[in-house]
Amino acid sequence: MGIKIFKPVTPGLRFKTVDTFEDITKTEPERSLLVPKQRSSGRNNLGRVTSRHRGGGHKRAYRIIDFKRDKYGIEAIVHSIEYDPNRSARIALLHYRDGEKRYIVAPDGLQPGSVVISGEDVPIKVGNALPLKNIPAGTFVHNIELRPKTGGKISRGAGTAAQIMAKDDKYVTLRMPSGEMRLINAECYATIGIVSNKDHENISIGKAGRSRWLGIRPHVRGVAMNPIDHPMGGGEGKSSGGRHPCTPWGKPTKGYRTRKKRNPSNRFIIKRRSK
Repeated sequence: MGIKIFKPVTPGLRFKTVDTFEDITKTEPERSLLVPKQRSSGRNNLGRVTSRHRGGGHKRAYRIIDFKRDKYGIEAIVHSIEYDPNRSARIALLHYRDGEKRYIVAPDGLQPGSVVISGEDVPIKVGNALPLKNIPAGTFVHNIELRPKTGGKISRGAGTAAQIMAKDDKYVTLRMPSGEMRLINAECYATIGIVSNKDHENISIGKAGRSRWLGIRPHVRGVAMNPIDHPMGGGEGKSSGGRHPCTPWGKPTKGYRTRKKRNPSNRFIIKRRSK
């Protein structure tokens, strides 16, 4: 993995950086694991915009990812490491001994030819999946289930991982990628290792057109609008807005808390994420 920097021969190349894709070993995806991906363009079933600044972008096919890792006790050989346009991490194509093929989120360091397995008492090795109760404290894990048998939900983005801090009979204490300390059921499965493509956070988009390829439409600042269009619009000359950032409909757009005070999962959070 590396980052390619361009000579600034055009304004669009001046700040643009791209991935070198050195870790990719296969360019064509496994056809049996592809499904069409419908684009909503930020609209609901009535055709109304519910998420602004979405639309366009390159056509994609969705890769079916195995987040559950529920083929217990059957070894699989890593056939290839591939690019996935639907996520920041790389994906790995597994060929199981019984002939089945599946994609998983690839951990950092996983190479073609490696053997991975999931189950109760499998070795503590990068790419193996097992219950949190059987993983030693201090180990970094990803693709962590929130409830047993539901599939991994936590720590699936590029370069992320959670660390096991402590264990008791029923729960395991995890330090999340955000810094939050949280209790997770000890029966939940997790995969050993850190998610691949750590350099993703260092990539610079570089130009507006590249955002359009990703399906992100232009975002106009509220202070640049007229008073009729936005609460922060208008004023003589440039203004700083004069109030906390908000949407065109007056709702706070940064730090807007929607979590209920009596959320049932509050009791599982030991320490909130650091600001």
